[in-house]
Parts: sequence; C-alpha cells; structure tokens
Amino acid sequence: MSVLVWFKSDLRLDDNPVLLEALGSDACLPVYCLDPAEFVPDRHGITACGARRTTFLLESLVDLHASLQQLGSGLLVRIGSAEHILPQLCAQLGIDRVVSHDEHAPDEQALLGRVTAALPEGTQVMLRQSNALFALEDLPFTEEKLPQVFTRFRHQVEKYPPAIDTLATPDRLPGWPAGAQGLVAGVPCITDLGLSPVAREARSSLPYPGGETAAKQWLHDYLWRSRAIRHYKSTRNQLHGRYFSSKLSAALAHGCLSPRSIVLALRCHEARFGANESTYWLWFELLWREFFRLSLRLHGKRFFRRGGFHAGSPPTGHDQRFNEWRNAATGQPFIDACMTELNASGFLSNRARQIVASYLVHDLQQDWRLGAAWFQQQLVDYDVASNWGNWAYIAGVGHDPRGGRVFNLAKQVEQHDPEGRYVAIWSR
Repeated sequence: MSVLVWFKSDLRLDDNPVLLEALGSDACLPVYCLDPAEFVPDRHGITACGARRTTFLLESLVDLHASLQQLGSGLLVRIGSAEHILPQLCAQLGIDRVVSHDEHAPDEQALLGRVTAALPEGTQVMLRQSNALFALEDLPFTEEKLPQVFTRFRHQVEKYPPAIDTLATPDRLPGWPAGAQGLVAGVPCITDLGLSPVAREARSSLPYPGGETAAKQWLHDYLWRSRAIRHYKSTRNQLHGRYFSSKLSAALAHGCLSPRSIVLALRCHEARFGANESTYWLWFELLWREFFRLSLRLHGKRFFRRGGFHAGSPPTGHDQRFNEWRNAATGQPFIDACMTELNASGFLSNRARQIVASYLVHDLQQDWRLGAAWFQQQLVDYDVASNWGNWAYIAGVGHDPRGGRVFNLAKQVEQHDPEGRYVAIWSR
C-alpha cells in the first residue's frame, strides 16, 4: 500500500498521529501544498498570509524536511492548490490512501471535501486529530453540548479530565513510491510565492524561528533552563522581553509542537519543581485555546459574521480610521507603537493585542472583522480559532457573557507602560 501524508498545520514528527499512519505501508509520500491564493490581497488590501508568517512557515518546512530525511524520507512541497495537486499525485503514483488531520474551521473543512471529491476512485481518506488537546470522544460532553461560557467548559474538563497522552516518534519511514524519483524534494523560496524576503526584526520578543527543532529547544529553555514558567502568571501581561510569556503560540499555530506534548512537559516540570499559580495558568491558557477550537467546530461560519453568534450586529463601519490603525498612524503613541511592533515583527503581546483590538472596535467604531483579518495577515502565530474567537470576545459578539471588553487606553498605558519604555522601543 502507498500512502500520501498531507501535512498542513502539523509540521512535526513528535506526537503526530497522521505520520504514524504511514508506518507499515510499502511507500510513503509526505506532501505540503503552498496555495498562491493565500498571498493575493482582498478588496481591503489584506492577504490571508503575510510575509512574516510565510517566513516562519518556510523555516518550519525546511526543518520538517530535514527531519524526514533522517527517517529515510523527505518532504515534497508543491506550489498550488491541494485540490489540484493531491489528486494528480495520487493518480500519477498509484497512491492508495491519503492521511491528514481533521479540520475544525469551515474553509479548511471545505477544502478537505474538495480534495476528497477529486481523488481517484477508490483512494481512501483517513483523518486524525493531530492538534487537539483532548480527543473529541473523551470530552465530558458532546460537541453539540459544548458549554458556551469558558468557565463552565473549564470546570467540566477539570472535574472529568480527559486523558492526555502523546504518541511515539517514528524512527524510520517507508521510502517514496516507485515513480516518484523525478519529483524534487525541498522547500521553495519566499520569492517563489511572489513575496519579498523579510529580515528578522532585532527588537522582536519572539525568541525562536520556525520548526520543530527550535520549538522544542525553546520549550526546554522556558521550562527547564530559565524556568521562566515560574513567574508566568505575574509577568504574562508585560509588553516586551524574552521571558515574560511562554511564546509557545507560534509553535502551536504551525503544529511544530502539539498541545499534548506541552502539557506533559509541564507536568514533568511540576513533578520536579512543584506546581504553582503560573504553571496552572499555562494550562489555563491551553484550555482557552481548546475552547475556541471546539467552539469554531460547533459554530462554523457564524464565527466570522459581523454579529458573531448573536442576532444583532455591532454599530461599526470601515473608513480611513482603519487604515490609520493598521498603518500605525492613529496619533496615539501607544497604539501606534503596538501596531509598529505587529507590522515589523509579526508578534504582539497578549495585552497589547487586547488593547489595540478594543481601540479599533470601541474607540474607532470599526468592523472587528477587519482587525481580525489584519491580525491574520500579520501575526506569525495566527491561529484561526484563537484569533477570531478573541476578536469576537472583545467586540462583544462571541463568548463573553458581559457583552464585550472595553480597555481604557489611558489606564492601560499608566498600568503597563508608565515610563514610556515600550513606546520608545517601537518608535525608533
């Protein structure tokens, strides 16, 4: 049997159930598709994936290819839509089965459906849950009964905790199928995608490049070498620096680490050094991530409506003020510093994200979805569920039972940047 492993946002060897499905097959072809449509601007001049996230993605693919080579395989990266590339490869190479991870977002689910429909007759499709913290069947409620308030969700999964286990890492993979000798493994350059190269921003707080190797090194640093996890709860709302937060979001977004492997590493740390408020709070934030993923799976396209889950819509529009916001030209030094950091580095602290989102929605009265789309383009750590879920939460059209969050800008500046150090860093 020949198996095609379709990598998406699961760019790792460790704890990857998709990759393990290839073991025991006669041949295995790992594939990643770079869709040019991701880099085409919409009517607002916003793309689905900007240059900095693309750079992190390509770094992750290079690392994955090198890791696969050590297992006797390699990664085939093709530029084009998966719904065209994968059926062609299956027909050309006589692939019997396509294995990939299941999707929770509507666009990705639709693509999966189109790929499945276009595959040669008789080709099997096998889906696995690669990036979830909990298996759906282990949750103490059905998908349809997902609690609509995070606190209730947290209480249920902590009262009836689902099992969290990781899978073994393969030490060898079957080779590519016969007839694949003419295919060239490796990763294209960013210029092949019509984007210009971007240098790493020296002021960035994101401490690692793309790839499973770098992500695992950072996790070890955070939990064991620096033990910065010990003060996570008290420092997580800071704005700048190497160790004020876990910075694991980029690795999670690209699947360089699984949430399960992070939790098990966290438990090892607690066994050695003891649990405290900070170690619990990292677990707490991983639960938020899981909650948004399950909510997106349940609500589907309603996640992206102006009114979110609600019947009405917030009174917001789209005018020049949005362009001033995204271009760091609002005239508010703190907001402009935050947007400069986002645009220059592809990263922004959680508190800064909340403040600029609140400012766009509640002060400038702009459509929250434009802000979410701009974050989608710019953020290295963009995750569809977390990004859109948090924006809807701020706008008051998501899961916030209090109807949205308004951050008083003057109060936030006084609390988090009273001496203007952050503004000074990002005003140079």
